[in-house]
Order: sequence, then structure tokens, then C-alpha cells
Amino acid sequence: MTVNVKTSVNQLVEQAYAEIETVGVDEAMAMHGRDDVTFVDIRDIRELKREGRIPGAFHMPRGMAEFWIDPGSKYHKDIFGEDRRFVFFCAAGWRSALTVQTANRIGLEKACHFEGGFGAWKDSGGPVEMDG
Repeated sequence: MTVNVKTSVNQLVEQAYAEIETVGVDEAMAMHGRDDVTFVDIRDIRELKREGRIPGAFHMPRGMAEFWIDPGSKYHKDIFGEDRRFVFFCAAGWRSALTVQTANRIGLEKACHFEGGFGAWKDSGGPVEMDG
């Protein structure tokens, strides 16, 4: 069976980029550690164990984004009701772009992601911690 692709993943990501705020990795590093900012890591748990994590980042599996962000969901996480800026990231920036687009559509207004994701963070010398 061949899938008749109506909208490619590249098109979906480009549409998301057109709708969301993207910051550079240097700007993300400048925000890291601020009391009014929460970094949200949406990578798979296996990626975290293999590659490490940004210290202090909140982990949210991408598949739970809608459920954890929506205050009407029984799975809602209180952190998303706080008045803070949320900086989402994944490995390279595609999944986080789609997640921020969804978060914005739900109503999470202070959400952005950073270009290049965790790979760019590591390449730029950002702090990384490994699971012990």
C-alpha cells in the first residue's frame, strides 16, 4: 500500500515555522536558568538517556502535549498554567516547531522553540547533564 501524501512533513514544519516564534540557540542560552522561563524537552526518553539533557528542563513526551497543556484535560500539568515563558526543544527543531504550533493553538501564548534543538545546544557549548 502506498500512502497518498497530501501534506508532507516538510510542509507541516514550514507551516509551523510561519506561525510560531523561533529563537536562536544563543538567545535560548541567555534565557536558560531564568526564574520566569521553563525549558520543555519533548524528546523521547531514550534520546534523553543517550544524549543527555539540558539542566532543569521539564520533560514532556511530545505525544502528551495537547493533554498536558490543556487545562480542561484530566492529564493537565499545573506547570503549564504558570505565568512563564516556555521554551520547547527536541533534537533538531522539527518536533518542537509542531509542538509550539499546537501549544499556541490551545492558548499557551508564551511559547517558543529554539532553532536547531538539542543538537545546536550541544554544538554551541550549552550545559548538558547525563542521567547517572
